[in-house]
Amino acid sequence: MSSLIHARGLIKRFESFTAVDGIDVDVQAGEAFGFLGPNGAGKSSTMRMIGCVSPPTEGELRILGMDPRRDGPAIRARLGVCPQLDNLDIELTVRENLTTYARFFGIPRRVARARADELLEFVQLSERADSKVEPLSGGMKRRLTIARALVNEPDLVLLDEPTTGLDPQARHLVWERLFRLKQQGVTLVLTTHYMDEAEQLCDRLVVMDGGRIVAEGSPRALIEQYSTREVVELRFPAEDQGTYAGKLAGIADRIEVLPDRVLLYVSDGDDALAEVHRRSLSPASALVRRSSLEDVFLHLTGRTLVD
Repeated sequence: MSSLIHARGLIKRFESFTAVDGIDVDVQAGEAFGFLGPNGAGKSSTMRMIGCVSPPTEGELRILGMDPRRDGPAIRARLGVCPQLDNLDIELTVRENLTTYARFFGIPRRVARARADELLEFVQLSERADSKVEPLSGGMKRRLTIARALVNEPDLVLLDEPTTGLDPQARHLVWERLFRLKQQGVTLVLTTHYMDEAEQLCDRLVVMDGGRIVAEGSPRALIEQYSTREVVELRFPAEDQGTYAGKLAGIADRIEVLPDRVLLYVSDGDDALAEVHRRSLSPASALVRRSSLEDVFLHLTGRTLVD
């Protein structure tokens, strides 16, 4: 099966700065694919090239079997885009935001209205169809933006940070709607800073850092490859947690010392914690948890804040 997105050696430069540095990507139909990475990793630049609003500097890129350099309008007509910031028209009603947007795709008014009603039901906004946008909550606006991205029944939906700034209830509702789209066979491509979101939604993902892809695979495969089955978090009463690193040697596959705690990456957290106590060490608190995609992300990209 041919890829909906096919990139080889894809590069994006802005004068002397290389934002995307020779990446290879394939996204198949019906897949939920994620781009993860810290700020400045090249995620947004990649998404803009896929969305045909920023031309590649070098390399091969095909979207829906077409060349974005030549077929940009034809590709954009088959894309749904949910930008990071909601850019809804606050002067229009909720329904009018969808029906007006539908006209850009040449959708007849009768069809646009019927489709708008279906989408509002899908994102649970039917009761607010005749409300203005401005007083809506952040979660409602986000769901409306996602509904707008589906007006043209796209082959491919691009979601840039789909739940940034939402409270937990709104995030989970958006996740549920996106999961239902996935079940219906819609192809999703998203960027996110939420590792739990990537684990919930993505079949496959890439981790980007410094414009390059540093890891690729399913969330579970990445955890198995780059982390351990479990993590033990220890907090010691001393101000300098590093003084305990030598006393913990040999317990874990990897030990990470943070300012406020020590992390032990192990296959069996309970056994590791028992060994800590056998060595007469008494942490102020101890937590055994499953390893997560966030552990992988921080291991690959580091904990240093990037502006």
